[in-house]
Amino acid sequence: MDLGIKGKRGLVCAASKGLGRGCAEALAEAGVDLVINSRNEADITRTAQEIASRYGVEVTPVAADITTEDGRAKVLEAAGQADILVTNAGGPPPGVWTDWNREDFIKAIDANMLSSVALMQALVPGMMQRGWGRVVNITSQSVRSPIAVLGLSNTARAGLTGFVAGMSRQVAGSGVCVNNILPGIHATDRADSLDRGVAEKEGITIDEARTRRQAGIPTGTYGRADDFGATCAFLCSQQARFIVGQNILLDGGALNVTI
Repeated sequence: MDLGIKGKRGLVCAASKGLGRGCAEALAEAGVDLVINSRNEADITRTAQEIASRYGVEVTPVAADITTEDGRAKVLEAAGQADILVTNAGGPPPGVWTDWNREDFIKAIDANMLSSVALMQALVPGMMQRGWGRVVNITSQSVRSPIAVLGLSNTARAGLTGFVAGMSRQVAGSGVCVNNILPGIHATDRADSLDRGVAEKEGITIDEARTRRQAGIPTGTYGRADDFGATCAFLCSQQARFIVGQNILLDGGALNVTI
């Protein structure tokens, strides 16, 4: 399918690996020129070169921490008048609800809610003026079904979801579609970290921890970054013009709900 976005300009955050890279690859395959960022200069530069070589699009790497004001300013300067925004940032660490203090919550909200809000506030007005734009926020399945050890993430991402629910309806009339993708467990470094934590806590191997978690997913496997990216690219397509303020759950059927 031709997604109709060849020649558009996109910003994909935290894109050197994992779900962010999956999104960047899918958009590049559709012909989108990209600005991509991550904190590690060597990683993001290598990723940009690989994507540009593979898909023949312009890819500009920016090494910056997207969760900081200075980092966002650096990325936004490179992005210019982006037509597509994919927000993404690493999740806060797991823990127990009694252990978190105010600073822990502020840090999580800054990283996983307010950084995305700031990027939308910076780029969406320009999209509205030009009459077209797409925003995809990578959030988490935890906004539908909270994960006990990820209370900081539950809190911050639920806040972002609430913001998008209202804001997306206000900008849709200007041709800008804003949606969220809620990933379940995907084969990324984040999943490896969580599996490692379970393995250490319970005295089992990482493979045993992974097998146990996969057994709770109807597909029997973790998700793949390329599948995730394909969903992101479709939400950024011309064909997605009637999808507004939605939370697309990609979890292999793990959340057992009717609606």
